[in-house]
Amino acid sequence: MTTPQQDPQGYSSDRAQQQDATGPLSSDATSPVPPVRTEASSDDTTAHQAAPPTTTPPAPRRERRRVGDIAVASVLAALLASGGTYAAIQLAGDGPGTVAEQSVADSEDDQASGDARGTTVSLTGEQDWGSVADAVTPSTVSIAVAGMNGEGAGSGVVWDTEGHIVTNAHVVEGAQEVQVTLPNGRSYPAEVVGTDPSSDLAVIKMDSVPDGLTPIAVGDDSALGVGDPVMAVGNPLGLSGTVTTGIVSALDRPVTTQGSSQDPSDPGAAVFTNAIQTSAAINPGNSGGALVNAAGELVGINSSIASLGSGMGGQSGSIGIGFAIPSGKVQLIADQLIETGTATHAFLGVGLDDAQAQADGATVSGAAVTQVEPDSPASAVGLESGDLIVAIDDEPVTSATALVGQVRERGAGDEAKIAYIRDGERAEVTVTLVTRPDEEG
Repeated sequence: MTTPQQDPQGYSSDRAQQQDATGPLSSDATSPVPPVRTEASSDDTTAHQAAPPTTTPPAPRRERRRVGDIAVASVLAALLASGGTYAAIQLAGDGPGTVAEQSVADSEDDQASGDARGTTVSLTGEQDWGSVADAVTPSTVSIAVAGMNGEGAGSGVVWDTEGHIVTNAHVVEGAQEVQVTLPNGRSYPAEVVGTDPSSDLAVIKMDSVPDGLTPIAVGDDSALGVGDPVMAVGNPLGLSGTVTTGIVSALDRPVTTQGSSQDPSDPGAAVFTNAIQTSAAINPGNSGGALVNAAGELVGINSSIASLGSGMGGQSGSIGIGFAIPSGKVQLIADQLIETGTATHAFLGVGLDDAQAQADGATVSGAAVTQVEPDSPASAVGLESGDLIVAIDDEPVTSATALVGQVRERGAGDEAKIAYIRDGERAEVTVTLVTRPDEEG
């Protein structure tokens, strides 16, 4: 995989990196963050991948573990898609939390009701990764794309028995031809149903649906705990059906990568994810593939990896730090793309920047409100410029990036409890998020 030259700030010289942190954005705002090198897992075997995605009411969110941010001493550079885009990633630290019991879906009942979500595996005693691989591999596919800019490859997961495949938006960006290859080696043409570049998710649909297509079992990412075992399944470096194992290294890791839009003023130009960080080996070509728990349930879609910058040896490929989009967000976006071809996003209505404040004798980091949109959810609950948002639904927020990722995990109509500091005093408000104004029908 070739790596574009970086400028002195660690950003790509061929694409704008950060949006302006001033002024409000749809649901959030960006802020300057330390650049970290990540490589998206799509295969870049050619000059450039042709790659670069009736809303149902969102289900109530389950409580997630808290994770605190830590200072990052070293700076990595970051390459997102196979096209060579760079990205910036803000890292958050591991935090305490309990591990909820893994749920195992009754796949036979689901298929009988038409809500098929594939086969799951119940494990006791030592981990039986062979059984997990046997259950999950039939639900993963290899994706090849071709377009004006060349060819590329990635991975995907079978979403339903109608032939819908979920993958990353950067895998199919600009694709004119899409080919899906099943684990049995049979290939089928497919069409792009919809893409959502702001979440880096897309749905494609096979033109011909074979018998016995096995949808993946979708698990609950909020039940994950740091240290839980996970498996990544995909098509790294063109090696289809590859599985690797590791653990959940961190949860709610704020990750910022450059989206498909080239316009820095476009609110959708950057991808903000409160990602699952894993030590499972993820390499170019893994983009869009499955990250599953020990029960064989999808808990994330693999999207990017960290790699060392040129000043640190220039190593590309897996270095044990990979990132996945949580399954809850995948479900939210994929269902909308299948239904309408587009996805809507939650809107808070604030401009943000990184800042600190004094409270209870300590210095607290958070997301400083720089501007409040009139008639927005933020203005409705009395948030003001100068407030420092430090938590959402009891999950710590230590930067603008972290808050943006949290908001984008939620859907329009969701309620969120926001904690903020004003004049040295902590306060809380409950806000109801709405659809981003530019996405309203």
